[in-house]
Amino acid sequence: MAMRSHYCGLVTEALLGQTVTLCGWVNRRRDHGGVIFVDLRDREGYVQVVCDPDRPEMFKAAEDLRNEFCIQVKGLVRARPAGTTNDSLKSGKIEVLCHELTVLNPSVTPPFQLDEDNLSETTRLTHRVLDLRRPYMQNNLMLRYKVAMEVRKFLDANGFIDIETPMLTKSTPEGARDYLVPSRVHDGQFFALPQSPQLFKQLLMVAGYDRYYQITKCFRDEDLRADRQPEFTQIDIETSFLSEQDIRDMFQGMIKSVFQKVLNVDLGEFPVMAYAEAMHRYGSDKPDLRVKLEFTELTDVMADVDFKVFSTPATMKGGRVVALRVPRGGELSRGEIDAYTEFVKIYGAKGLAWIKVNEAAKGRDGLQSPIVKNLHDAAIAEILKRTGAQDGDLIFFGADKAKIVNDAIGALRIKIGHSEFGKKNGLFENRWAPMWVVDFPMFEFDEEAQRYTAVHHPFTAPKDGHEDWMATDPEKCIAKGYDMVLNGWEIGGGSVRIHRADVQQKVFDALKITPEEAQLKFGFLLDALQYGAPPHGGLAFGLDRIVTLMTGAESIRDVIAFPKTQRAQCLLTQAPSPVDEKQLRELHIKLRNPQPV
Repeated sequence: MAMRSHYCGLVTEALLGQTVTLCGWVNRRRDHGGVIFVDLRDREGYVQVVCDPDRPEMFKAAEDLRNEFCIQVKGLVRARPAGTTNDSLKSGKIEVLCHELTVLNPSVTPPFQLDEDNLSETTRLTHRVLDLRRPYMQNNLMLRYKVAMEVRKFLDANGFIDIETPMLTKSTPEGARDYLVPSRVHDGQFFALPQSPQLFKQLLMVAGYDRYYQITKCFRDEDLRADRQPEFTQIDIETSFLSEQDIRDMFQGMIKSVFQKVLNVDLGEFPVMAYAEAMHRYGSDKPDLRVKLEFTELTDVMADVDFKVFSTPATMKGGRVVALRVPRGGELSRGEIDAYTEFVKIYGAKGLAWIKVNEAAKGRDGLQSPIVKNLHDAAIAEILKRTGAQDGDLIFFGADKAKIVNDAIGALRIKIGHSEFGKKNGLFENRWAPMWVVDFPMFEFDEEAQRYTAVHHPFTAPKDGHEDWMATDPEKCIAKGYDMVLNGWEIGGGSVRIHRADVQQKVFDALKITPEEAQLKFGFLLDALQYGAPPHGGLAFGLDRIVTLMTGAESIRDVIAFPKTQRAQCLLTQAPSPVDEKQLRELHIKLRNPQPV
């Protein structure tokens, strides 16, 4: 016989008059003058259990209950007395009159109350098992499960098949740093954990499995932040015989379907923006369209001003000068402006020039700023004209190498838009803001290495006709690449792949990858592409990021059952940890600076 008949959170007035058997954890016990109330909790929610003293043995057990005891209750479902219902709970109109109570397992005093606010993340991750009992975490992981199920249903309905790819594979150092796994059998040799199944899914296309997907773990040994983990979950997809537009259309449909079925949200239209336009207007390849602030290009205007802070980047190769007009920004205090100045320094900016527009019609005389005296009248007039500044506005400026300007002023745009000031003044629109960013450059120049690198990866196909520029002008080459962006987060991205050997060779030449190096790193893929490889392409979505956005969590750690910290540690299991000398000897490894075990 089953230990329970129903989940606690699903007991409703539909069961009035019935006897139910429930199992769960004591969330709270309350003694009300001889009657004991127990809030019993399981993954579906809460139910109120009432223990009367007319059953002495059961009542004695109820008196000994404490938070987090695991118990079984058998009792009668009855309506709550008038005025005591709780509309926030599914079970809020009923209670269970306890007939029998069994303590399945007592609990020691937990290190925190599950409804405690402001728990430190260290405490939560150290005691993750208890943290996972909290309704917030249970709701997050249940929603994650529903998202994964809806993805599977959509892909299954569209003819995709789930195929696993290896976790122990070859190190191909393109992109992030690999996690390496030493081989015990092959002395001095290493496997790598996959950064993605990229090469294997291309091999599956060559093998004729024209619609593949996998919800799988990927591993990258890189610096962490709120939306990154050393191991993360990817919805990995590849398909043959579809164009770039076909692929985008299909998987826009998938994401719309998932949001509709899981959240009952219609994401609406997905604007499509070229990478160059996104960088020009927002300084980001994943712009948050909810923020109603844009860059104003001033590089050409500042070339001949006396102010070296502006004229130097305006005239140097790769320099940029932009303005960010903040409507009603004149309300910001000098302290707030100074705080924003310190903020942009995080992104490499040396400072943050600004102008307060008191009376735009007066030109120079209507402006307040320490930099106005360094700008000629024509520059001031053009700044006001291009920004469209009105009385009471504030104009911030970024001037440096384009990357620093884009990073710093792009981050400032987001920070102002999301601030209380931004929300109060209509600079932020609270909505879902999906989009596609397309037409990425094929290559970017690495100043340190003095060579071109692939923006996406070396197997991304160029736009038709762009192959011929690879030898003469690689920076003109545009890729058949695309990213899906939602609320300023890249939630998925991919490309059409190269399936012809002659085009692949041109890419390797542009990247200065020699035939020997290519064969060493990617030989198994290059060999397979010779056997009638079909046109193919795909993309991958970050499941963790999608669920984070859906739940409104601040970090992907809140939607992963057992995450790592920002230092790539698991506080629950204390991993990584030292291993003993015997294990190291078996792996033929000697540590340079041994740590005590």
